[in-house]
Amino acid sequence: MKKIGTLNQCLSEVIAGMGHGDMLVIGDCGLPIPKTVRRIDLALTAGVPTFLQTLLVVKEELQVESAVIASEMIEKSSELYQQLQPLMENVTIEMVSHDEFKKITQQAVAVVRTGECTPYANIILKSGVIF
Repeated sequence: MKKIGTLNQCLSEVIAGMGHGDMLVIGDCGLPIPKTVRRIDLALTAGVPTFLQTLLVVKEELQVESAVIASEMIEKSSELYQQLQPLMENVTIEMVSHDEFKKITQQAVAVVRTGECTPYANIILKSGVIF
């Protein structure tokens, strides 16, 4: 049995297989997931697990070079945006429209669906390298 990190087999497998520049999306329970992109559904019920809980666990294992969020998060979910900031220090965050965000998700290796019910609680993590 694995001792630390991501216990979810599918999520652990995706993270272990990512290369430089690959993208992993962590999304709220309403984010549309393209049929061509792998879905890792962690949602148990409304709010479980949260977006931030999931992001923290993923960041323990994934070297994140940069990230993308929808610019709408700042206004529509400002509290979440404020909580996100310290978790992403030293990571460049690009802001795009929510429509553009959804287009970019089509290039992801996977979308992780959380139980989060906060609008625009979505992030695209671009994998970096550890050397």
